[in-house]
Amino acid sequence: MFRTKSVEQSIRDTEEPEHALKKSLSALDLTVFGVGVIIGTGIFVLTGKVAKETAGPATALAFVAAGVVCALAALCYAEFASTVPVAGSAYTFAYTALGEPVAWIIGWDLVLEFALGTAVVAVGWSGYVRSLMDNVGWTMPEALSGPDAAEGVGFDVLAFALVLVLTVILVVGMKLSARVTSVVVAIKVAVVLMVIIAGLFFVKAENYRPFIPPAEQQPAGSGWDAPLVQLMFGYEPTNFGVMGIFTAASIVFFAFLGFDVVATAAEETKVPQRDMPRGILGSLLICTVLYVAVSLVVTGMQHYSELSVSAPLADAFKATGHPFYAGLISFGAAVGLTTVCMILLLGQTRVFFAMSRDGLLPRFFSKTHPRFRTPYRPTILLGVVIAVIAGFTSIEELATLVNIGTLFAFVVVALGVLVLRRTQPDLPRAFRTPWVPLLPILSVAASVWLMLNLPVETWVRFGAWMALGVIVYFVYGRSHSRMAREGR
Repeated sequence: MFRTKSVEQSIRDTEEPEHALKKSLSALDLTVFGVGVIIGTGIFVLTGKVAKETAGPATALAFVAAGVVCALAALCYAEFASTVPVAGSAYTFAYTALGEPVAWIIGWDLVLEFALGTAVVAVGWSGYVRSLMDNVGWTMPEALSGPDAAEGVGFDVLAFALVLVLTVILVVGMKLSARVTSVVVAIKVAVVLMVIIAGLFFVKAENYRPFIPPAEQQPAGSGWDAPLVQLMFGYEPTNFGVMGIFTAASIVFFAFLGFDVVATAAEETKVPQRDMPRGILGSLLICTVLYVAVSLVVTGMQHYSELSVSAPLADAFKATGHPFYAGLISFGAAVGLTTVCMILLLGQTRVFFAMSRDGLLPRFFSKTHPRFRTPYRPTILLGVVIAVIAGFTSIEELATLVNIGTLFAFVVVALGVLVLRRTQPDLPRAFRTPWVPLLPILSVAASVWLMLNLPVETWVRFGAWMALGVIVYFVYGRSHSRMAREGR
C-alpha cells in the first residue's frame, strides 16, 4: 500500500534520454528564481494592511517571525533537494520517504497550489498594467478587462496573453527563462531598494511610537469565515500587543510563498548537492531583509493608523507629496509579478512532469522536447488551461487555497526528513538539516498553527480537492503507476 521509490531509482529515472531534463542552472540562477517568485504583491500590499489592523510598527517583527517559520521549512527542503535532485519538489521527496499514496496526495496538492497561484498572479499583474495604462490615457474595453469589470461575462485578455507568452518561454528552455527572470528581478529589486532609500528621507521617529501598540481583542468571527482554531479551541486572535505580532506573522507569511518552487528545478541544476541549499536559503534571506526594511520605512513615513490598506507604499509617498514614487511602485509591482507568474508555472509543469514519468498521470506527458530538453507537453497543456482560468476568474476566493496548499507541503517535507533519517540513515546527504528531530518537529508545529488560522471555508474546499485526488489515484494512478507495473 505504501510502496516507496528509492533515491537511487529516482535518480536513474532522470538519466533516461527521452525523460531527461537539461542541466543548465547555477546557484545564482536558483537564488534569482527564488527572489523572483517571493517578491510579489505582498511587499507592496500586506505591509500596510497588517500594520494598520494587527501589529503597528512591530510589523517588522512579524516579518521576522514569518521568515523564521519559512526558514525551518527551507532547511528541510534543502536536505531533500540536495539528496534527491529530481523534479517534483515535495512530491518526489514524499515518494522516497512516505510512500506512493502520500506522494500522490502532495502532488495533487501542488498541482492545485501552483495552478491557482499562477492564475491569481496573472490577474493581479493585469490589474497593475491596466492602472499604468490609465495613467497615460489608454483604457481597455470593459469586456476585455476581466469578469469583475464587465456586465455579465468578461474576459481578462491581458492575463490570458501573459500566461501564453510565459508558456512559450518555458518551452524554449530553462536558461532563457533564467535570463528573462534575472533581468526582471534586477528591475524589481532596484525599484524596491529605491523606494527604501527614498523613503528613509521621510521617516519621522514619532511615527514609531508606540512600536508595539496596546493589545485589543479581534472581532469574533463566526461560521465559514472564522479561523478553524477559533472553532476548535475557542481561541480568538489578538490585534496589536505581543500576541498581535504572531497573529500578523500568520498573515504576512503569505508574502513568502514561493521559495519552495526553487526545489522543483533540482533536476535542471548543474550541481544540485551544492547549489540547491544556497538557492533556497539565499533567496529566503534576501527577501526577509527587504521585507523588514520596507515595513520599517512605510510605518516610519506615515503613522500606522493612517496607512492605506490597498496601496500603502504608494499612498505613503503621495501623503508626503511625492507621487512620482507611487508610479514607480506600480511599475515595479507590474514588472515583478511577471517573474512570479512564470516561476509558479515552471513549478507546476515540473511536478506534473514528475508524476507522469512515474505513471501516476498519463506517460504521454513525460516526454521532453528533442531539442530544448524541456517538458513541453505538460507545459503547453497547463499553460493553455491556466491562461483560460486567468481570463475568466476573479482572484478573491481562490487565493487562500494557495496558502493552505503550501503549508501542507511544508508539513509533508518536514515529516519526510524525519522518516528518511530513520529508514536510510547512511544515505549520502550533501546538506543535512540541523538539530533533527527538533527542527523538523518545530517546522510541522509552526506550519500547522498557521493552517489553523485559515478560515473554515478554505479547509472545506481543500478537503474537497483532496477527496477528488484520492478518487483519481485509486481509479487511475495506483494501477498505472510505474512501481505497480514493475511489481507485476
